[in-house]
Amino acid sequence: MGMTTSDVHGRDLRYFLAVAEELHFTRAAEKLYVSQPALSKQIRALERQLGAPLFDRDRRGVALTPVGTALLPHARAALAAWEEGREAVRRAREAADGTLVVGMSTSPGRGGLLPAIRSRFTEAHPGARLKLRQVAWDDPTAGLAEGGSDVAFVWLPLAGADRFRWVVVATEPRLVALSEAHPLAARESLDFADLLDEPFLALPDTGPELRDYWLALDSRGGCPPVIGAEIGGVDETYEALAGGLGICLVAAGNVPLLAREGVAIRPVSGVAPSRLVLAWRADDTRPLVRGYARAAAELRPQEA
Repeated sequence: MGMTTSDVHGRDLRYFLAVAEELHFTRAAEKLYVSQPALSKQIRALERQLGAPLFDRDRRGVALTPVGTALLPHARAALAAWEEGREAVRRAREAADGTLVVGMSTSPGRGGLLPAIRSRFTEAHPGARLKLRQVAWDDPTAGLAEGGSDVAFVWLPLAGADRFRWVVVATEPRLVALSEAHPLAARESLDFADLLDEPFLALPDTGPELRDYWLALDSRGGCPPVIGAEIGGVDETYEALAGGLGICLVAAGNVPLLAREGVAIRPVSGVAPSRLVLAWRADDTRPLVRGYARAAAELRPQEA
């Protein structure tokens, strides 16, 4: 008897995939937040529809049958395609709703920068909604490159600069953060030349331009940096600093994020100031994107 595709639901494939990945019904049920009997019943129903067992169950545990193994890549592909479809629907709905997604790697903070831009923006676009999105440090464009963010607060230099436009929202000196136990922490201020041999904390190398910038490659006179550890977020950076794994440069506006117990922050000469910008895709001419950029530009500090 033939089977129509409408017989199998996304939920069935999700259940199958959870069991195939865990090879354990109880763990799969916990992962799915369903009861184990409900999961077993659903898998049995799917096996009846397909006319073949998907799993061998015995005292030793659960294993995929040849039929289950054959279904696995297709189940994965179908669910991935559905996820993409949902993401496309979400973007279309948000565009129709007038939602603007604002990406950031760490909260811009800086004396109420976000609320100040928001109030100017909503004055000009009263119907629009703003959605803030935290993006991991391994994406230096904070979601702009892959399209998950419409505008984003990012640091210069920006990779693929020709693809983006931006306005500077803060120009700030870079300071040095180090363990309070570090001998150099005894000094009031430091010169970058004194730090050349120190192990530095480095950003993920998915954004080499930004990684090089925060290692201050241009101020090293050709002396290669020593990497003490790689950092992917604020808490990780704090732990690495307090643990003495390395030192790092930090923009003045981000100092409050790291100035906790065990970490010292000192002024350092010999490195250029940092620039935080609001960026958007060069080919994105939507009114909400332009409106948010305009609101950010109106707050632009004089020195930028």
